[in-house]
Amino acid sequence: MQEIQLLDNNSFLSIPIDESWSFTDKTQKDTTYLTHSYYTYPAKFIPQLASRLMKELSEKGDIIIDPFMGSGTTIVESIVNKRIGIGIDINEIAYLVAKVKTTPITPIILNDEFQRITLDLHNRLNGLYDFYLTKTPDLQRNNRIDYWFLPEQKNILSIIYSRILEIDNYDLRSFFMIAFAQILKSCSVWMQRSIKPTRDKNKKINNPLLLFEIQAKKMIKKNYEFEKILDNEVKENIDNFRKIYCGDARNIPCDDSVASLVITSPPYVTSYEYADLHQLPSYWFGFLDDLKEFRTKFIGSAYKIRKDIDLRSSIAEQIIVKIDNKKKSAEVKYYFEDMLESFLEMKRVLKKGGKACIVIGNTELKGVEILNAQVFLEQFENIGFKTFNVIHREIPSKMLPSTRDISTGKFVKSTNRKLKLAYPTEYILIMEKL
Repeated sequence: MQEIQLLDNNSFLSIPIDESWSFTDKTQKDTTYLTHSYYTYPAKFIPQLASRLMKELSEKGDIIIDPFMGSGTTIVESIVNKRIGIGIDINEIAYLVAKVKTTPITPIILNDEFQRITLDLHNRLNGLYDFYLTKTPDLQRNNRIDYWFLPEQKNILSIIYSRILEIDNYDLRSFFMIAFAQILKSCSVWMQRSIKPTRDKNKKINNPLLLFEIQAKKMIKKNYEFEKILDNEVKENIDNFRKIYCGDARNIPCDDSVASLVITSPPYVTSYEYADLHQLPSYWFGFLDDLKEFRTKFIGSAYKIRKDIDLRSSIAEQIIVKIDNKKKSAEVKYYFEDMLESFLEMKRVLKKGGKACIVIGNTELKGVEILNAQVFLEQFENIGFKTFNVIHREIPSKMLPSTRDISTGKFVKSTNRKLKLAYPTEYILIMEKL
């Protein structure tokens, strides 16, 4: 990659699409290899993108950081490529998924545990011995679980989950918790193809135990492939090669000036909407009591109040003024403030010459173009980075809600009459610390 000159807004928009970064030749099988298929996670970039960036911009043994880790794609690819991956995410579900995806488990131990679990569950569900839900008492009082799950499915799921909680080994217990989390939408009355919390009273719901067994078997196979491909040094010292944290991107647990590379796909404006997609496992695992309070943790949330700071971007200021809606304008302002603080933290942990790779797209909200990429580039350059490269790519494989309602800016079903394609393409900003 060659360093390029600072781009003004017009030249930014004229950057041609680089087909080599669109990975259109990759199939779903390619993009869900190893543990990447454990859990369906929104806004997840494909592993090939993260892998290519780290191969071109870092060396083996370098520290790679993803402060918006999500399901841990960057961290999986870091340890596969013998880098040290540090990931952080504010969402407890993301933390758990990433921890499981980056933890190789000896196959025979995992298989033996699965056999014990399934035998116990078949016995309990067939009434071969009495069983009381002693480990999940809160489920009996959770109205939101009752809202999403029919009594029969809730009872079976309660028995499955309670049996998982009996596993003493943390890695094994977490593994089967993610298998359980992955089947919850299919076992609920949540409309299967909807990204928004909508009930479908006519939905056909399959047997939870059957779905759990199928999902666990898929994950066991993927774990075998993951464990097999990893270098022995990595497997034997996995805690030295990957560090996973549940926390704020603006407070990365890492020393100053030690990381070589940041690879991340930050949340978008009104990203707290993604909290909806994690409701079901969050309720079951006790991570969520009040959805409004849960949303306050997310970048740019309208459900929190924060102090004003200099956005370090004239483009951001212009966007905020153009939005003729006080609440939405405040959301965008909070978003750019939160993102700036996360960029300052990236600067702290990166060594001189280290690079931050930010995968982000532009969109439209309330009829106003939200130029995320241009704002981010301007913010980075105003805090001590220079532009190393900007890549423009199509996003055929990224799992993102694809349409917004023009009037509200909220994600909607594709059948809605007022549509705006949210993210047809995106940019990879590669910024170098001076």
